[in-house]
Amino acid sequence: MTKTLIIPVTTLVTGLAVLALVFALGIPPLSTTGLTYLFVGVSFGLYFGIAIWSKAGSTRDFYVAGGGVPPVMNGMATAADWMSAASFISMAGIIAFAGYDGSVYLMGWTGGYVLLALLLAPYLRKFGQFTVPDFIGERYYSRTARVIAVVCLIVISFTYVAGQMRGVGIVFSRFLEVPIDWGVIIGMAIVFVYAVFGGMKGVTYTQVAQYCVLIFAYMVPAIFISILITGNPVPQLGLGADVAGEPGTSVLVKLNQVLSDLGFGAYTDGSKSTLDVFAITAALMVGTAGLPHVIVRFFTVPKASDARTSAGWALVFIAILYTTAPSVAAFARLNLVDTVAETPYEQTPQWVKTWEGIGLIGWADKNDDGRIQYGPGDALAGKPEFTGETGASGERQVANPNPDTANELYVDRDIMVLANPEIAQLPGWVIALVAAGGVAAALSTAAGLLLVISSSISHDLLRKTFTPGISDAQELLIARVAIAAAIGVAGYFGIHPPDFVAAVVALAFGLAASSLFPVILMGIFSYRMNKEGAIAGMVAGLGFTMTYIVLFKFAGVSSDYLLFGISPEGIGTVGMVINFAVAYAVSRLTKTPPLAVRELVEHIRIPSGAGAAPSAH
Repeated sequence: MTKTLIIPVTTLVTGLAVLALVFALGIPPLSTTGLTYLFVGVSFGLYFGIAIWSKAGSTRDFYVAGGGVPPVMNGMATAADWMSAASFISMAGIIAFAGYDGSVYLMGWTGGYVLLALLLAPYLRKFGQFTVPDFIGERYYSRTARVIAVVCLIVISFTYVAGQMRGVGIVFSRFLEVPIDWGVIIGMAIVFVYAVFGGMKGVTYTQVAQYCVLIFAYMVPAIFISILITGNPVPQLGLGADVAGEPGTSVLVKLNQVLSDLGFGAYTDGSKSTLDVFAITAALMVGTAGLPHVIVRFFTVPKASDARTSAGWALVFIAILYTTAPSVAAFARLNLVDTVAETPYEQTPQWVKTWEGIGLIGWADKNDDGRIQYGPGDALAGKPEFTGETGASGERQVANPNPDTANELYVDRDIMVLANPEIAQLPGWVIALVAAGGVAAALSTAAGLLLVISSSISHDLLRKTFTPGISDAQELLIARVAIAAAIGVAGYFGIHPPDFVAAVVALAFGLAASSLFPVILMGIFSYRMNKEGAIAGMVAGLGFTMTYIVLFKFAGVSSDYLLFGISPEGIGTVGMVINFAVAYAVSRLTKTPPLAVRELVEHIRIPSGAGAAPSAH
């Protein structure tokens, strides 16, 4: 094992060993809050230590970690980079409330990695540049194409990072007992330290540690809760197992019965149209293959074959969490209903009041009976707007109850995974572990996205386009300044997010699907695709998708006017089709790419030592 591997792995193992010793000896006895500070503090110390040890000394270190990351570690870092707050915090929460409709996230986000491993990763690595705009600029022999790719990348990355910073704010606000806005600011400061100093090199090895933390934090409570509900320690099997004490009644059957009794549709039935399900799944899938912060990870391995290998490892590491998420979602919804439905507010457990205290649960006693009525429909007109007054049962009064539904309870989808250990009354150290995992998931992806934004500004816009004469040292300084500025913008979006974490992230995937994926794919597999086609395709795809999202997410246009009933989360699929069609048509009406470009396509498509390729002339 090389020094590159020994130090971060040893640091991680040492940190985990210290925590294990604390619990084994029972020293010191700590409250849940104290344990949370301990877990989060030790994990932060670990991340900072790795960042300082692996400080980037060159632009190659800063952008691609020197290009020498082993495939297994790169696969682990890729998994952490991609399994963001949306995967850890929000995905199971959305599935818990959407049921069958939430399966689009599971299918889309995992299926995309197959596309990435087969169609893009090895070819982009063989191309050998630092960034996605680098590939587009060189392949399409155009500064304009490079600049448009940078614009696409920045739009995608800032949309994505908004969800991560909100995730950080939620975790800190609950477990460190600070307001959500301050939670976002703390997260900004942490990312600043290890991303600005370490660059991609520091972020890569930090993400290896973060993957270990987040997957441990996700699986431990899942195993505990699976045992409590079904007696089966394997969550994936627990989802189909019988509920403990109720032979012949599986978890899903029980959940369907309970929700139907409350007036909801069956958990295993879907409400979305088949076309919308297809569109969302396809957008998430091809969006995964077009995400710039994921693609850049395949420039960090030594050779092209390692890119494919690391993609395979990443899929294995991702599958551990993604095959567990449906179980976590079902267990959470079942526990929630058992805990709060028809329960007098005074008798609700402390976790309800705690999350209510930070504005992520709201209760409006519409019939003045002091009991929580839980059923279909929005309990409130939007998110809770607290008056500052206390109701007759001691609840925080809300100013915006929805008179059109009998439902009295608002539960933010993003809290379900974080609250699940509390709902199931697990030990305090499990709750603290989940807090550390949630922070790790959000910060790992935020750092990767911010690095992509930074490199696109310093490398693609300045070094390769507008100021080609700057030195490596100047470029590195600009990259660090750019990432600091990007952190500030990301923090603003984290404080003012447009939707739940997973929904925001889904929009980013749609933008990636409609803008970057088509031109990357055609750049690899089409000799005929030229700069005019690529530019027209990116502008058309991104322009259409952005306009649709703005109209239905921000401008308040009624869902009655959705195109073919396709939601904003799925419109990226239509944008992708438009991109392909426009690019193809324009390329056929304009000049063939130069011979050197066709030879470049031939080079990146043919494996080393495979012999001569068909002529690209």
